[in-house]
Amino acid sequence: MFKKRLYTSALIFIIALVSALSIGAFSQKIAQAADEAIFSSGDIQFSFVVVGCNRVDKSDIEATAPSTANIEQLNRTFKEIAELSPPPKFLFFAGDLVYGYTPDANILENQLKGWRQLYENSPLASKPTELIPIPGNHEVQDDKKVAYEAAEKTWLKVMAPYLKRGGNGPNSGGEDKLKTDQSFLTYSFDYQGTHFVLLNTDPVGKDWSVPVNWISKDLAAARQNKVKHIFAIGHKPAHGYPANLLEDKTINTEDDLGKVYPELRDEFWTALVSNHSEAMLAAHNHVYYRAKGPNGNTWQIIAGNGGSKLEKVADQKSMNFFGFTVVNVLKNGRVNIVSYGRDIPANGYLAPSSENPTTIRDRLDITWE
Repeated sequence: MFKKRLYTSALIFIIALVSALSIGAFSQKIAQAADEAIFSSGDIQFSFVVVGCNRVDKSDIEATAPSTANIEQLNRTFKEIAELSPPPKFLFFAGDLVYGYTPDANILENQLKGWRQLYENSPLASKPTELIPIPGNHEVQDDKKVAYEAAEKTWLKVMAPYLKRGGNGPNSGGEDKLKTDQSFLTYSFDYQGTHFVLLNTDPVGKDWSVPVNWISKDLAAARQNKVKHIFAIGHKPAHGYPANLLEDKTINTEDDLGKVYPELRDEFWTALVSNHSEAMLAAHNHVYYRAKGPNGNTWQIIAGNGGSKLEKVADQKSMNFFGFTVVNVLKNGRVNIVSYGRDIPANGYLAPSSENPTTIRDRLDITWE
């Protein structure tokens, strides 16, 4: 369990302090920088976890059937989240849980059921943390990378027990001219003064997009209702991992919502910024990354390091870890993130990893200011 958690503050300065933290069976020793302050678990109003991209490569589907998940990393993540104290209120699994990418919805259904079985047999399933899965492109698209209605319906059927907060999202048609009902795929809800907007970033008929008109109105209504914090969570980021930081220098375009519909992406981001949203949290890029987006103080946080093979980046050594990201909403109104990570197994991404401890890899105050 956590003995201490950390957040960035301009008020308290601590120099060269080393703090021992533990989450159940694994521990970390963290050297704190001069601008970090200590807070106890009693300072947390609530927390939530975001992680995505745990599916395996196509060549490893049979070895990991039926779930097609990186079972070693998924089980370890479930166990470690279950050992967090205080327990997070939510686990948002931000897409690409399974390999999918099939025109056969029956295959997709079997994979999703296999994933559910892993979760429901894990220690996390009996904890108070609420699982809320969000679809990624691998769940809703076929082998030609085009979203189709049967895949959406399969997702909704298999994941129904974990989508109970949905239902207020956009229906088919409307200002966003949606081809299918998105009300349980893109939706919003409030919890203790915090507004969450969950996004399907590949709706049928318009892959690589989100319903900007619905989102803009939803965020404006939330702000009018005087919510304290706003978070958007979806699979594909609005602003992806910078192409110039990848190892492959022939790639010159970010893999994000701006790839196909840059104008819609910009409208979406403007809505986040104008309503003082703390962050959009996403996955899709197989890496942990965070940066402030353009035109304001909204952060883009990518937590796509859940267990899929990582992106080949220029600075591979510092980014070479699987893990998950915790967001702490504090009683004093501030918000911080903590990224937990474990090194990639030397014998391959699916190999046992018990020799690699999970440690804090990044921490940051993301309070809107």
